[in-house]
Amino acid sequence: MRAKLLTLLLIAVSGGTALLAGSQPWISFVLDGETSPHSATGHVINPALSPIAIAIVAAALALTIAGKGFRVVLGVLVTLLGAGVVAMTLTSTSSPLGAVNGTITELTGITDGVDQVMELAMTPWPWVTLAAGVLAGLLGLFVLITGRRWAQGGRKYESGTHEPGTKPTGKPDRISDWDALSDGDDPTQNL
Repeated sequence: MRAKLLTLLLIAVSGGTALLAGSQPWISFVLDGETSPHSATGHVINPALSPIAIAIVAAALALTIAGKGFRVVLGVLVTLLGAGVVAMTLTSTSSPLGAVNGTITELTGITDGVDQVMELAMTPWPWVTLAAGVLAGLLGLFVLITGRRWAQGGRKYESGTHEPGTKPTGKPDRISDWDALSDGDDPTQNL
């Protein structure tokens, strides 16, 4: 139970961390003829980062109630989402000028205006996002491997096991009368 709880918590934290780190400036740069630096956030550089990070958090929530088979599907999903975060982050960090090209175009009106950049600096936030993506991917693999052995949740909200047209056994009460109405039976016919 502790392994499941810790895994789900870490998956949610990794998704939340990727979401938070993506909202921070990743690359700051100074254009030719200007003294004040401009910056581009992770969400501007990688617009798909927000939905992927939110999907990781949602998968952690879905894993809390998922059955054994669906855990496998969610484990694969979390692994792929984590890999997506890693791939997007590595693409941005490997070519920072290309990553901020759209922002430079918005600021200068010049398409492909990367020659206008005089200074460029990376912040630590892309590396935080990269770590969150790696963690999510590894945790997805962990769910894939161990998820079938996790304890099954309670069946509080599952429907009863009796067949339609048969009466549930036991002493009738007010709730069973409502259940009978839901099943299409008239609980007053035996009065």
